[in-house]
Amino acid sequence: MPDQVTLTVHSSIAAIPAAEWDACAGDVNPTLSHTFLNAMEESGSATARTGWAPQHLSVADGKGRVVGIVPLYLKSHSYGEYVFDYGWADAYERAGGSYYPKALAAVPFTPVPGPRLLIAPDAPADTKATLIAGLVEFTRQRGISSLHINFPEDADAEALFEAGFLKRMGQQFHWANDGYKDFDDYLAALNSRKRKAVKKERREALQPGLEIDVLTGADLQPRHWDAFYRFYLATSDRKWGSAYLNRKFFALIGERMADKVVLVMARRGQDYVAGAFNILGRETIYGRNWGSHGDYKMLHFECCYYRAIEFAIDHGLKRVEAGAQGPHKLQRGYLPVPTYSAHYIPDPGFRRAVAQFLAREREMVEEKIEHLAEYSPFRQVGGERAED
Repeated sequence: MPDQVTLTVHSSIAAIPAAEWDACAGDVNPTLSHTFLNAMEESGSATARTGWAPQHLSVADGKGRVVGIVPLYLKSHSYGEYVFDYGWADAYERAGGSYYPKALAAVPFTPVPGPRLLIAPDAPADTKATLIAGLVEFTRQRGISSLHINFPEDADAEALFEAGFLKRMGQQFHWANDGYKDFDDYLAALNSRKRKAVKKERREALQPGLEIDVLTGADLQPRHWDAFYRFYLATSDRKWGSAYLNRKFFALIGERMADKVVLVMARRGQDYVAGAFNILGRETIYGRNWGSHGDYKMLHFECCYYRAIEFAIDHGLKRVEAGAQGPHKLQRGYLPVPTYSAHYIPDPGFRRAVAQFLAREREMVEEKIEHLAEYSPFRQVGGERAED
């Protein structure tokens, strides 16, 4: 007989040993690491008080060793998710239901695709299926409206869809490293008009006498975090009215995972005026937050997009994932790619309505991705090299 397994719901990530969590999460994507997610909780950024009550699901083998995990939260709102379901909540509540709290498997405030069913390398073959069954049972036992898994990697998404979860498609813009030797080599792959536009933007970004510092690891000091946090607050206040992440969160990751952080900071003399916060994975640099004091022409593109591309080329990374939204990224070499979310809805009538909506939405997203791809800035094979 196979070993019995134990499913447990944890109200804090601290209840799961870091070594066991990280053995399941792997080392490819730091946003799933125990350190990163613990900083969310320890700082107070993602807690029950802020509407993110941790309910992490684990499965342990017969010897008590954790072999599978889902980062899971009970949400009392839909903020900070980047997969928008406000219309679903409104419709369900107008029909007399209570949409919140709902269950969400995701990385708080972080629209980065990655594994959501975290499996240890030597886990039993059915561990993923056990986690999915555990998620469904959790939703049923709590009597909640719905369960949502945001930005799962393709393998996890397919397993969830095969298990009957509803499929939602979204879109992001990612840059792919085609073996470029340096930034000029990348520029040579663009068509002539876009190449000239990029060069012009980069010149204009630094014309006010600005310089750029790209900082990671031991180079990161509290003064850099202080400056960046001021920019983050200023931009968050303009966009959302309040910031999701607090200063303690940035202090904790600065202390505990500085080698997985890249800050791109713009300064005039000794004074920093803008900055971009990135997470560094094994193969990818993930763009997360941008902020500035003042309006600087083209500086956002330089710090968030072009410096990330340079960093990726210099460090042999495969991709830059620049986060949610932003068709303006296309002309700077970031091409549209599909993203997914998976949704379990127990109520049959509500499920049918959402399924119909998602079918229509998928058609629109697929058409949009296909349309945007026609505007790729890259030269066509055998194309317009003669213009150069």
